[in-house]
Amino acid sequence: MLTVEEIKTAIDSLPEKEYISLRSWFSEKDWKKWDREIVKDSEAGKLDFLIQEALHEKNRGTLRDL
Repeated sequence: MLTVEEIKTAIDSLPEKEYISLRSWFSEKDWKKWDREIVKDSEAGKLDFLIQEALHEKNRGTLRDL
């Protein structure tokens, strides 16, 4: 297995097109992980406070359109 430093060196030596492809792959991987975490937190009720906050603002008449 390669060390992190070896991977960094390999990444630095990539041609621009390959680097862009790798960067896109990492970004997509991160967004998918983030999406899974949001779903998990939502299902666990960890985000319910956001709904309550929005309802409170709506009732006060201070809710803004995006």
